[in-house]
Amino acid sequence: MGLDHYRAKGWLRFPADEGTMAWAQHARALAQDAVADPAHAAWLDCEGTWFIGVDALPNDPAGQLADGPSLQGPAIDFITRQIGPLGALHRAQLSVIYPGYPRPRQGESTAAFGYRRNRDAAHVDGVKMFGEARRRRVEEPHAWVLGLPLNATSPDAAPLVVWEGSHEIMRAAFAAAFAGVAPEDWHAVDVTDSYTAARREVFETCPRVTVHAQPGEAYLMHRLCLHGVAPWGDDATAPAGEGRMIAYFRPELADWQTRWLTDP
Repeated sequence: MGLDHYRAKGWLRFPADEGTMAWAQHARALAQDAVADPAHAAWLDCEGTWFIGVDALPNDPAGQLADGPSLQGPAIDFITRQIGPLGALHRAQLSVIYPGYPRPRQGESTAAFGYRRNRDAAHVDGVKMFGEARRRRVEEPHAWVLGLPLNATSPDAAPLVVWEGSHEIMRAAFAAAFAGVAPEDWHAVDVTDSYTAARREVFETCPRVTVHAQPGEAYLMHRLCLHGVAPWGDDATAPAGEGRMIAYFRPELADWQTRWLTDP
C-alpha cells in the first residue's frame, strides 16, 4: 500500500510510529482541556454526543503544540513527498464522539437526521450550504484530510467512513459543474444538483469502509472523498469520559482552481 492505493481508493492508513505517538500523547491532554473549556461549549452538539471542535487545538502553523514534539511520522513524510509542502497549518479540529451518537443536531430536520443516521452524514469537506433553500457551493477547498487518533478505542466507536473510489466520481461531477465557467467564478457556482447525483452514484457503486486507527497511527484521505462518521456501536469502548478523540488537519488549498480537481 502507498501512493497507488491512495490514488485508487482515496485514503491510506499509516502504521504506528514513535514520533506520531509522541504528538498524539501530548495532544490528548490538551484535547481534554479543549473539550472542558467553556469557550468551546458551542461545539458540543447532537444532544451532547458530538464535540465538533473546529480549530480547538492550539497548535502552531507547523502543527506543533506548546511544549510538545513536532508533528512528524510516515503520514507527514508521505504528504510532503507525494503531495507537496505542508504549508502553514490551521489549528487542528478536535472531533470527539460519545456513546449514543448520532442524535439530531440543533435545528436539524427529520430528513437531515435520517441522513446522518442512515448514511453517516456523508459529505465532501468544503462543500457548504448557502441560502434559505440550502443549496451548495465549494467554499473551503482543502488540500487533504489527515486524521490523528488521540486515544485508544474499539473499531466500532464511531469510526470514519469512506466510500472507496468516490473521489473520482466527485472529481468528474465537480468538473462538469464548473465546465464553461471562468475559474475565478467557481466559488459562486451552485453545485447542488451535480453533487447530489454524484453522491447517489457513490452509494450505489463504491464500497463503504470504516477506517479505524489507534494513537501512533494515522490516516490520510483525499479531499474529494465522500466520507462520514459511523454510529457509535452497541458494544463500543473508549476511555471513560473521553469518548473517541481524533485530531484532524484539513489545510485549505491555495490557487485551488488550478489544483483542486487535478492534484493528487
